[in-house]
Amino acid sequence: MSSNATKVPPRVSFASITPNNIGTVRKLNSVLFPIKYSEKFYQGLLLPEVEDFCKLVYYNDIPVGTICCRLENKDNQMHLYLMTMGVLAPYRSRSLGSQSLELVINAAEGRSKPKINKIYLHVQVSNDGAKSFYERHGFKEVQIHEGYYKKIEPHDAWVLERTF
Repeated sequence: MSSNATKVPPRVSFASITPNNIGTVRKLNSVLFPIKYSEKFYQGLLLPEVEDFCKLVYYNDIPVGTICCRLENKDNQMHLYLMTMGVLAPYRSRSLGSQSLELVINAAEGRSKPKINKIYLHVQVSNDGAKSFYERHGFKEVQIHEGYYKKIEPHDAWVLERTF
């Protein structure tokens, strides 16, 4: 083989969260986030209505990230709350976060019953990088939620949202 052989581009894929891979989601979340999530959190990821919004992220068939959302009915409007999204450190800066977020945004925009009016999330006020990332994807800061995080400093969070 010559040294200038064409490299195969990495393959990024997404899998719905199922009882068979929820253990992988738990493991990834334990590495990615400073919070221990409850059994209720994980059971919520298996609900059929959130299948399009809760995914395992694979890079060349290796699970490297998660995106977890829930639907909320507020004032007769359907909102999608982005609970967690993360990619393992060695796989960052490869557009996996962007592809994951776009997958969820596209699924939310394309949904008609019930129609989703907005996606929103919390970002710790010390995490400027995450805030900038979401703003690049059309999210806007709508408020600061004081004392949102109970067990980690700083306790405050930006609330970011993208409306449709």
